[in-house]
Amino acid sequence: MFTTPALDDDDAQALLGAARAHARARGWCVAIAVCDAGGHLLGFVRLKGANPASASIAPAKARTAALMKRDTKLVEEMVNGGRTAFLSAPGLDGLLEGGVAIVVDGHCIGAVGVSGVKAVEDAEIAATAIAAWRGEPTPAPASNTPA
Repeated sequence: MFTTPALDDDDAQALLGAARAHARARGWCVAIAVCDAGGHLLGFVRLKGANPASASIAPAKARTAALMKRDTKLVEEMVNGGRTAFLSAPGLDGLLEGGVAIVVDGHCIGAVGVSGVKAVEDAEIAATAIAAWRGEPTPAPASNTPA
C-alpha cells in the first residue's frame, strides 16, 4: 500500500496562524490561503486592510503551487522565459511568485499562497509559515522594508 502524508484542518490553521503572525509583525496587509495536494482550499484569511483582489489571488497561488508541485516563483520564471503556454493552462491562474509548495518525504502535500505585498514578500510569508509548521528556523527575510 502506498501512503502519502496529507494536510488536515489543524495543519491549515497552524499554517494560517504562522503566516498571519509573520505578516502582522512586518506590518503587511495580505490574504493567505492553504490548499491540499489537489489544490482544494483548506483555509483562508484576509487581514484587515488587504486589497480585496488579494482574496482571489492568494488561493490561486496556493492552488497553482500545489498542482504544479513547485513554488509559483519557478512557474513565473518559466512564463517569463518564454513558456507562455502556461498562461492558458486550465486551473493555473496563480502564476505569480507567492505560492510555496509544502513537500514532505518527497511528496507535495499542499501549498500556502499569499498576496498583498511585493511578490518576494508574499513568498517570504508563505515560506516562514511552512518553516514554523515544520518546527524549522525562520528563513531569512526577503527585504527589510514594508511594501
